[in-house]
Amino acid sequence: MIRKKQLLFFIALVCSVGAFAGQERIHKIVVQKAKEQPVITNKFLTVNYNVAGKNLEVIFKSGNKIFLKNVTPKGINGTVTKKEMVSAAFGKGNALVFNTSDGGSISFALYPSQPFLFVNQTVKNSGNDFVDIEKLNPLSFSVDLNKPVSKLKTLGTGGLLDADKNPGSYVFLTTVDPATRNGVVAGWLTNEKGSGVLFSSVNNNLIDIKAQIDYGRFRLAAGTTEATETLAIGYFTDARLGEEQFADAIAKQQNIKLKPRTAVYCTWYSEKNGGAGTESETIKLAGFIKDQLKPFGMGALQIDDEWQAGGKYSGPRRGFDRVDPKGGYPNGMTKTAEAIKNDGLIAGIWWMPFSRNHQDPEYKDRQHWFAKRLNGKPYETSWGGTSLDLTNPEVQNHISYVAKKMQGWGYNYFKMDGLWTGTVTEQVYINDGYKNDSIGNNKPLFNPMKTQIEAYRDGLRLLRHAVGNEVFLSGCCVSQNMRSFGASMGLVNSMRIGPDFNHDGESIRTGVIRASRLYFLNGRVWWNDPDPSMIRENGKSTADPAADGIGSLTRARLLPSYVAVSKQFFLSSDWLPDLPNDRIEIMKRSMASHNGIARPVDAFEKSLPSIWLATDHKTNVQRNVIGLFNWATTPQKIGSSTKWTGLADKTVYYAFDFWENKPLSDISGSFAMELPAESCKIIAVRAKSNHPVVVSTSQHVTQGMIDLLKEDWKDGVLLGTSKLIAGDDYELRIAGLNDGGKWKLNKASLIGDTDGTTIKVLPQQENGWVRVLVKSNKSQVVNWKLKFVK
Repeated sequence: MIRKKQLLFFIALVCSVGAFAGQERIHKIVVQKAKEQPVITNKFLTVNYNVAGKNLEVIFKSGNKIFLKNVTPKGINGTVTKKEMVSAAFGKGNALVFNTSDGGSISFALYPSQPFLFVNQTVKNSGNDFVDIEKLNPLSFSVDLNKPVSKLKTLGTGGLLDADKNPGSYVFLTTVDPATRNGVVAGWLTNEKGSGVLFSSVNNNLIDIKAQIDYGRFRLAAGTTEATETLAIGYFTDARLGEEQFADAIAKQQNIKLKPRTAVYCTWYSEKNGGAGTESETIKLAGFIKDQLKPFGMGALQIDDEWQAGGKYSGPRRGFDRVDPKGGYPNGMTKTAEAIKNDGLIAGIWWMPFSRNHQDPEYKDRQHWFAKRLNGKPYETSWGGTSLDLTNPEVQNHISYVAKKMQGWGYNYFKMDGLWTGTVTEQVYINDGYKNDSIGNNKPLFNPMKTQIEAYRDGLRLLRHAVGNEVFLSGCCVSQNMRSFGASMGLVNSMRIGPDFNHDGESIRTGVIRASRLYFLNGRVWWNDPDPSMIRENGKSTADPAADGIGSLTRARLLPSYVAVSKQFFLSSDWLPDLPNDRIEIMKRSMASHNGIARPVDAFEKSLPSIWLATDHKTNVQRNVIGLFNWATTPQKIGSSTKWTGLADKTVYYAFDFWENKPLSDISGSFAMELPAESCKIIAVRAKSNHPVVVSTSQHVTQGMIDLLKEDWKDGVLLGTSKLIAGDDYELRIAGLNDGGKWKLNKASLIGDTDGTTIKVLPQQENGWVRVLVKSNKSQVVNWKLKFVK
């Protein structure tokens, strides 16, 4: 919908690699004759234009399937040209460019290495005055998967739903056949000035997709042409891979280089004294983490809300440039940061960069700093406070000043909450599927030529420029308003992809629900933050009374194991010094992150997947770990075929259950196991060979993916390299003694420097298996040698 002066304005849709890839260079233009069939192709797709029907068909070449039909750009007049162009992100490509009846154009581009069709557009104001665009609907298309619509699903930010039940999805929408995983992935590659969303419906037994860009207010000067956002659409025999490649394309487009992560302690949910904690408590925590958990992967301690000064109005205080003198840090924040850093940890701090309280006396003469509603009042939302106008130079200087000040105190990890306030939209917490947030229900910003999304992205860039690359920027949280979802991509290092723990009444499932449906972003666009993995005994959190205690040891293993196998962002928020040793043991075995590939096996079969496969190849062999997760409050039988899981078909696998610390029966063809309510099984599997192999190790639930750096077999000798942690017993679990003959472990030894390290063979307890124990009094990498004889 276009606000005002519509007769003075028309939208010209044209290939825009300016927003899409930085530059466009036309080498050759071929004007197709009216009777010819215009076509472009690469190794993945072919795009045909039906001149008579004035629409496109898109063919998946490998299966010769027309998967996109009725691809209808708005208002074309039938004139089409073929252009060769160059994208800074994707190289040379070809596009079909269509003229519209108003003299504009829309283009569809293919690039040789990309499995997507890229739809690029611009808008043009040919009138004599400014115009404001509220939203655009540039394209609609039908998805044909050669199945009845009743057999298909759509997966987006709102979850796994029937196409006609999906409220709309931000950034991406996958249409999939759950029985085969065949599917079409559509997604907005960019969200630079507008917020890209996708809607699904059912028509003539096809799923119709409508693409939309919400701006609120996109102002164009007379005679100007500007780029909008870029849509990518592709067909995949496994839609999970399509989602992953979509995330890869975003990373390539935005030149994302992820900062390394570490496990983080957050003070917010602590049952001892939630919120920010106190100086003495935080320093005590730092010492505990240094002694007990740092060697196992915890490297940051983050202080949460309630450390800061300011008045209490709508939500938290917002005097982030100073400390509350009556709070838990009367000596200021620097002393605590120094103590954290002296213990070898990164000091982290919580704040809300894009909102303040306009009622605070310090802003009495700065009311022009705030965005305004249409009635002229400051743009205030529940809990969010008052949105700063991020296009105002004074505000920009203030935000930069505060960020630098906190960094100067010694904090190099920022947890940035309430980010949606920078988009000047309503709070619609909890928000997953599309909801009306009244974007544009405000007066123009200080710089009226900036959209709200553009201003928000400029604000994030400002923060990065202020503190440099040393600071880890953790966003929180998109479920407060999903406008901050696509708009944050490329500008934060991690993102809370769900609401606060149990805020939706889902208990331990709250973060997992979102982390599973958005798994493909993790490690590509940012690190998914599903909120802390609480493992405490039964009891209420003082910070959040709605957050339940975890209870049984079996239940306590569930969340940390999920985060570890799916390689998401690990956070802790229990009062660590009072945790029993068995709970600390869970953390030690779950905090570190592997670098393999992790995928949900039943991503399109269940709203909350229960089977994951993690795979790694770095040790010269393929290591696989199956994670079985029962999220239900009743016992469940969980299983799958090995082929559907992602393992080799017609292959026998050894299996080892990490938490039960025992071998399982060999797996071949399929597996199914009974799991108690809210419990998990983490099973290492290794294909049978004709000699002994390492199936599992004891250091981490991924059982060798992190700690076993190398493994080789030659002439009856098993050689390996392992990364040990000081004082932590390290056990190798080896199967195959009855594979290819009757093998016997004759000798276990260390190679090279053996100072402070011992190795011994444990008494054999399981038929066909042997265990070897390695101990070291210092953290180091060791080489070991196991000689077998028949």
